[in-house]
Amino acid sequence: MQGRSKEVESRATPAESITPPTEGSNGASVRKVWQHRHLLDLDTLSMDELELLLKTAETMQGVLQRDVKKVPTLRGRVIITLFYEASTRTRMGFEMAGKLLSADVINITVGSSSVVKGETLLDTILTLQASTADVIVIRHGDSGAPYMAARVLTHTSVVNAGDGAHAHPTQGLLDLFTVQKQLGSLTGRKIVLVGDIAYSRVARSDLWGFTRMGAQVVLCAPPTLLPWDLLNGRTECQGHPFSSVEIEPDLRKAARDADVVMALRLQQERQQAERIPSLREYARYWQVNEEVLSLAKPNALVMHPGPMNEGVEISSSVAHGAQSVVEQQVSNGLAVRMAVLYLLGAPREQ
Repeated sequence: MQGRSKEVESRATPAESITPPTEGSNGASVRKVWQHRHLLDLDTLSMDELELLLKTAETMQGVLQRDVKKVPTLRGRVIITLFYEASTRTRMGFEMAGKLLSADVINITVGSSSVVKGETLLDTILTLQASTADVIVIRHGDSGAPYMAARVLTHTSVVNAGDGAHAHPTQGLLDLFTVQKQLGSLTGRKIVLVGDIAYSRVARSDLWGFTRMGAQVVLCAPPTLLPWDLLNGRTECQGHPFSSVEIEPDLRKAARDADVVMALRLQQERQQAERIPSLREYARYWQVNEEVLSLAKPNALVMHPGPMNEGVEISSSVAHGAQSVVEQQVSNGLAVRMAVLYLLGAPREQ
């Protein structure tokens, strides 16, 4: 029995250890580089912080390649997912990430909670904090809901898992991570975002992330689906964060020599009025298909944050073709969300 115990312990040891990056790109310690209690969007993150997140995700991906994937990093921590909107990838990703880090993960289904009795978001999150939650992952249909939560919670971290048409930071991070894994440095890469950019929280977080990492972002959409509020003053204001962003409504021109073409779903549930004449016309001019892809670089990546409406914003042949990294985005999302939970939830040095 004693020999068997040693054998089991020996087999378990590699999976019981994890060594995330200890330094940022400038040599500073992780805790000096990462000082955020919440992750609400990518606009407040420096390049050092983005690089630290991506390096930590790389470490987590190494954990996922082990035979035994579970590590004790967040043992004793409580993570609650609070989703007011439907989700498959994001919710599953956070739940799996928390469990692989040995946290206790609790999923709150809004439809069977006190929300249906009229409980406000404020009361709900205060209740969860009082129940000793360490991290609350929130998806909400109203832009700014996670920000309100972050303001009122005194000792619980908040992760924005998507708020209205505003932001989706972990999707932005996994998109950065996917491109970096496939193409190396993001500096100078031509990234084309196609589709409903105005109402896409993914596109807005991607804009912050890709531009900060030095990519050349091109937005391609009907004029009614461009985020003019976000881009206001980009060419007039010196030092505007999106001064390098290009707008090209013609997809054939936008796709030329692109390193990445990312199709975006029409967010019809967020549009208060019809923004396009018809789905058929939209698909005719803005669908990412084989003809469009032939204009990009030979090994250009095809991306989509999901869920995909095949035959509308992207053709089936391209969505599942050799250049598609859609499935890699999902698997990379797990490593990224593990990295986020680690940086927010791991015990801090006193």
